[in-house]
Formats: sequence, C-alpha cells, structure tokens
Amino acid sequence: MSAAEFHRPEVVLVENVEEFTDWALYPAWSQAMVALGYMIAPHVVDCADLDVPQHRVRLFLVCTRSKSPLMLELHRRHQHVPAASFLEFDTGRWSPIEKPGRAQATLDRVRNGQERFGDQFIMPYYGKGSGLTGRDINRPIGTITTLDRWALVRGDEMRMLSANEALAAMSFPPDTLRPDNHRLTMHMAGNAVPPLAGQRIIEALKAAA
Repeated sequence: MSAAEFHRPEVVLVENVEEFTDWALYPAWSQAMVALGYMIAPHVVDCADLDVPQHRVRLFLVCTRSKSPLMLELHRRHQHVPAASFLEFDTGRWSPIEKPGRAQATLDRVRNGQERFGDQFIMPYYGKGSGLTGRDINRPIGTITTLDRWALVRGDEMRMLSANEALAAMSFPPDTLRPDNHRLTMHMAGNAVPPLAGQRIIEALKAAA
C-alpha cells in the first residue's frame, strides 16, 4: 500500500492465495487502493494453465489506474507441462520403501500408486493431496509448499523431491542463485511466485494495455 502511494505506478500486481480476499482487513485494503486511484480486477489462475509444470491455484490482483477493472485474456494451455520434464529419477539419495519406521499409510500409498502408475510416480509424503495413490509423472506435480512434501517412487526405493527439482517445478531456470541449504531453499520456493506465471500475466497485461 505504501509503495503504491509513493510510486504511483500505472499498474500494481498482487499475488496471493485465494483466501487473501477473506482477510479481515481486505475490505480496508481494497478501499485504500481505490482511494489511490486503482481499479482492482481479480484473476484466479492455476499456474499449470500458464505453462508451469505444477498445479498451483493462486489469486492475481491486477490493479490499474483506469476507469474500470482490467480483466486479462489469459491463454490457458490445453496441454499441461508434465512433472516428468524436471524429475530426475537417476540421481539423488534413495532409500528402501520397506524399512523400519515407515508409516503404514505411506506403504499403502506406495502400493496403490504402483498398481495404478507402475514403478515410477510421485506422491505426497507429508500432508494431504493426491488421494491414496499419488499421481502420474505425465501430469503436473501438485503445489510446491514451504516444507518437504513430495516423494518420488522408483521400484522398491523412494526419496524426497530435491531443492533443484522444486525450483524447476516453480519454473525457475537452472542457473537461479539459491542458498546452499535445502530447507531454506524449499521454504523460499514454496513462498515464491512461479516466474513463468508472472511472465504470462505481464504479457497479457501488455497486450491489453
């Protein structure tokens, strides 16, 4: 808000989760933006429709100094980019699926996933999502969060998603500078805006201007 007031740009783009509009102070926030001369156009977008190899539904608020809200024409893709485009099944530290301490729910999910998808697939190791079977590597991965969530299964072995794979799932290029710390990199990736989604939004904005 203070940045918009100080710089007065022609456009302000805000990305957040859909629940942002349920925030107790959202009405005050939006009224303040209107008072600064901005019209607000909300866009709920699955980043997978913008060429990101990840299902990530987010809210993009396009705030413009115009007479009416500017709704963008986003060219959503019918063919999604699969998780297989960035997963590396030939690298990483793998561990046996059958090992002491492995939760029964995890073993059940692996078994169900193998029956449905074969020897190679991805599944949530922590948290909810993708039911009891995981998901096919020929579709986008689920949302990258700030903590380790996704596991790769290969035959009778499994491992967690690497930080490099998480960044690739967010559409960051391979030469992206990142901390030399897995946990911090995962945290930053989960909090980031996929660069390619941002690019697509800006391209649509420039086309509509």
